[in-house]
Amino acid sequence: MNVGIIGCGLIGRKRAAAIGHEHRLVSVADMNRLRAEELASQYPSCSVDTPTALLARKDIEMVIVSTTNDALASLTLSAVESGKHVLVEKPAARAAAELDAVIDRAAGRNVVVKVGFNHRFHPALQRAHAIFSEGTLGPLMHIRARYGHGGRLGYEHEWRANPKISGGGELLDQGVHLIDLARWFAGDFVEVSGRMTTAFWPMAVEDNGFLSLATSGGAVAWLHASCTEWKNLFSFEIFCRNGKLQIDGLGGSYGVERLTCYRMRPEMGPPDTAIWEYPQPDDSWRQEFVHMADCISGRATLLGSLEDARAALTVVEAIYRLNRGDAKTAHPVKTA
Repeated sequence: MNVGIIGCGLIGRKRAAAIGHEHRLVSVADMNRLRAEELASQYPSCSVDTPTALLARKDIEMVIVSTTNDALASLTLSAVESGKHVLVEKPAARAAAELDAVIDRAAGRNVVVKVGFNHRFHPALQRAHAIFSEGTLGPLMHIRARYGHGGRLGYEHEWRANPKISGGGELLDQGVHLIDLARWFAGDFVEVSGRMTTAFWPMAVEDNGFLSLATSGGAVAWLHASCTEWKNLFSFEIFCRNGKLQIDGLGGSYGVERLTCYRMRPEMGPPDTAIWEYPQPDDSWRQEFVHMADCISGRATLLGSLEDARAALTVVEAIYRLNRGDAKTAHPVKTA
C-alpha cells in the first residue's frame, strides 16, 4: 500500500517506522512543516503535503492520523469520505459524540477504520488473551490494573493539559488503554463509578483517574491511571475462578514485559506457575500495522474499532459527569 501520515510528532514517527518495507510512506503532513520535512527526508520519494492535498491524492490507499486529539475525528472523517483506509491514534476523538459521524460514514464506505490501541498487540497481552479465551482458568471474576508515568518538566504546559485540545487528562491518555484492555477481556461495562483528581500538576485536567467498572454479569474492573507515578509502571491482572494472569511491564522505561500464569490446584495451596518474558524492543506498533493490513485484505477481523474507542470514551465521560456533580452515584451507562 501507499500510506500517508497526518501528524509527524513522536507517535507519527513511531507509526512511520512500523510500516515496514513491503509498504510505502509517500506523503506526510503536519502543522509544523519543518517536522514534516524531517520525517519525509527519512523515506525515499516521500513528499510533504497539506492534509487536504494528502487526502486528495489518488495514489494513497491508507492514512494514519496521529495529531492532537482535537483533530483526530474530523481528519478521520475526511479520510473516510476520500475513500481511504484509516489508522487513527487513540483516543480517536475528544468525546464519544465526535465519533458518531465517523462511524456512520465508515459504515457506508468500503474502508477499514482502526483505532490505535497498540497495547492489544503486546506479546504478553496477546498470549494472556489466548490463554483466557481457552477457558481453562474458568470464568472471569475481576480485573485490577495500574498504568502510570511521572510526567516531565513543563508537563502542565503541554497540549495534553489543555482540555480544549485534549478533551481531558490522564483518563483520556493512558486511561483509555486500560479501559480498552479491560473490555477486551471482560466485555461491555454497564456500571461506572470513580474519581479523578489533580493532585500534583497545576493544570485544568486530571492527573489521576480511579475507576470501578462492572459488567452485566458482575465482573469488576478496578483501574488506576496516573501521571504522578514517578517510576513508570504497567500492571494488568486478570483474576479467574481457577487462576490468574498477570502482565507486568511494557518494555523500555516500564521494565521487561512479562506474563505470569498462576493455575490453582484442586487442593489449592501454591499454584502451578508459568512465566514468559519478552525482553525484545516494543514491536506492538509494527504488529498493529500488520494487523491493519490483514484487515484491509480480508485476512483478519478488526481488533480496536471505532466502536471500541467510543465505548472507552463513554466510560471516561461517565466519570467526568460524576465528578462534575452531574450524577450523584454510580450509574449504568451504555458503552457500545
